[in-house]
Amino acid sequence: MIKGFRQIASLTALSRVFGLIRDICYCYFFGAGTLLDAWFIAFKIPNLSRRLFGEGAASASFIPVYSHQLHKDKEQAKQLVNTTVTVLFVLLAALILLGWTAIWAYYKLFASNSETILILSLTSIMLPYMLLVCMVAILAGILNVHRHFACPAAAPIVLNIFIIGTVIVTGSLFEIEAKQQLFAVAVAVLIAGLVQITMQIPPLRASGVSIRPAWQVHSDAFRKILIMMGPMILGLTVTQINTLADDLIAWWFSSSVEKGDVFLFLGNQITYPLRRGCVSHLNVAQRLYQLPLGVFGISLATAIFPVMSSDAAKKDFEALKKTISKAIQGAVFIAVPATVGLFLVARPLVSAAFEHGKFTADDTKAATTTLLFYALGLSGFFIQQIITRAFYSMQDSKTPMRSALIAVCANIILNLTLIWVWGTGGLACSTALCSYLQVAILVMALRRRLGGATLQGMAIAIMKTVAATILMGAVGAALLYLCRNLPDGFLSDILRIAAVVPAAAAVYLLTAKLLHIEMLSLLTGNRRIDN
Repeated sequence: MIKGFRQIASLTALSRVFGLIRDICYCYFFGAGTLLDAWFIAFKIPNLSRRLFGEGAASASFIPVYSHQLHKDKEQAKQLVNTTVTVLFVLLAALILLGWTAIWAYYKLFASNSETILILSLTSIMLPYMLLVCMVAILAGILNVHRHFACPAAAPIVLNIFIIGTVIVTGSLFEIEAKQQLFAVAVAVLIAGLVQITMQIPPLRASGVSIRPAWQVHSDAFRKILIMMGPMILGLTVTQINTLADDLIAWWFSSSVEKGDVFLFLGNQITYPLRRGCVSHLNVAQRLYQLPLGVFGISLATAIFPVMSSDAAKKDFEALKKTISKAIQGAVFIAVPATVGLFLVARPLVSAAFEHGKFTADDTKAATTTLLFYALGLSGFFIQQIITRAFYSMQDSKTPMRSALIAVCANIILNLTLIWVWGTGGLACSTALCSYLQVAILVMALRRRLGGATLQGMAIAIMKTVAATILMGAVGAALLYLCRNLPDGFLSDILRIAAVVPAAAAVYLLTAKLLHIEMLSLLTGNRRIDN
């Protein structure tokens, strides 16, 4: 597990760096406004399928069943792979056609302004990316079962490189008008998807997997995948669904030149709580809080899922309980200091990364506030990734689905309430709170199923982690205080980050070593923590 985690984390870290550069390019060339808001929503709609089928339903339902088949019958396992890929391809192709039909119908019946038409146009271009990225995702799931993590983790880097290159070339070299730039980037996304698929073929062949069309949909193994997949679509992707809900609600409740500053409700004029650019602020904040989540949280969950699935397939529930406990402890070990770290450097981080070109100081302020609220939910987001996969390893997808339904409904209610209090910060706060709500529900269900020993050692691990984090935070705050007289500007922000982050990280790791926190092995690899 340690080796797989470090390999995924290293490549994911590189991918997230490219993702950060990508968003910096967005903000520089487009600024926080209508164009970038429209792009983020249009891109997130097909990209949500990656969350559903990559880090979500198809892969999560496939891995435990495929692991079981490999133990039982390798020939049947090959047929399961071919059938799953074929059915997924046909299903997604049909969804794309249905999506195009829905976009056309919405355009004809409801599209009344240029802003909505822009979102519909960009979405229609990128909709085929849904099929491409989902094919990449299911192939990645196959490779993960064979303990090959490199190519799947590297695939997102390709997408980011294509987007960055297109934005820079069209904006700097050819000086294309901003709106037309977005359409060029949309085409680049499709090309990147084809390249991502091509990357997975050599390692698949090396693992003895050759994809061929098949349609053995009546096999027991494939039926298990289908039964699990439906509930998983909601259960494992609740955070992504909630962030999409954040974006859509922000778009609907933001003023613009075309919409005006007020809207009518029951005959009363009500001022919009947000302005155009708020979706961009949300996505900038999401990019930064998802940096530790993607590098460590999802990497840890991805690496440990085949281990949990193997334990469950062998019906070794004692080993499974230990694996789950260690994984949650690892999530807490990383998420708690990451939360404090974001609170320490949120403003200089947003300013240094994004306050260039058309992204203004006011945008920095709004994005920073939003980031702080998202950061409050990091531990919930981390544990959510682990504990949902614990249920899926036991081929139980209904329990996470029920918890996710509650979390999504609660998030929408809180969104529509807190948006009037804290703006985009209220949307982020709602998503953070709902992550803990889902975790609480799942922990109680897990304890009922496997017993209290599932969380054995958690209290001591949390106390040690909190103690190390408090010392880390004190050192970071002291360094920020010493830097208080630095003038505003890019170089000063870089100096603040350079002073705080390495020193705080060193203090945390040293304290963790002195306190003998076992999860330090996740980063150093000095000892094993798997079964």
